[in-house]
Amino acid sequence: MPYYECVFITRQDISAPQVEAIADHFTKVVEEGGGTIAKREYWGLRSLSYRIRKNRKGHYMLLNIDAAAPAVHEMERQMGLNEDVVRHLTVRVDALQEGPSAMMQSRAARDDRPRREDRFGDRPPRGDREDRFRGDRGERRAPVESGDAAPVRVASVTADQE
Repeated sequence: MPYYECVFITRQDISAPQVEAIADHFTKVVEEGGGTIAKREYWGLRSLSYRIRKNRKGHYMLLNIDAAAPAVHEMERQMGLNEDVVRHLTVRVDALQEGPSAMMQSRAARDDRPRREDRFGDRPPRGDREDRFRGDRGERRAPVESGDAAPVRVASVTADQE
C-alpha cells in the first residue's frame, strides 16, 4: 500500500484532548478503509502565518498513513466537513520517516546545520569584519589594504549653511 503524510490544523479554542479525539476519529476512518496509522505526533499550539477563519493560532497534528487511496480520500473528505479542522494537507511519500519528525527534534539536534558564514569560506564571520565607520563624530576609516589609516574628519553640512 502507498504511504502518506497528513498534517492538519485545528482551531485554537479547542483543547489538546479534543484534538486527540479528532485524530482518533480520522485514525478510525483510515482503519475502516483497510489502512494503518504508523505514527502520530501532536506538534502543539503554534502561531499561524496569517489569520485563517479568525484564528491566529492552531493545534498541529501529523499522521503517517499506510493505506489505500480510497481510505485517504474518505479521511480528507471528513476533514473538509469537520468544523474544527482549519486546514489539512496530505502528501504521498516513498517511505515513512522513522523516529521523530523535524518539528519534534530538539533544538540542539537541528543546530548541527552549517551557518551561512561557514558555507561561504571566502568571507570572514560577521564579528571579525573591520568596521568602516566609527563613532558619531564623523570619523571614518578608509579601507586600506596594508596597515591602519588615520581617522579622517568629515565635514557635515547642515541645511542652513548651504
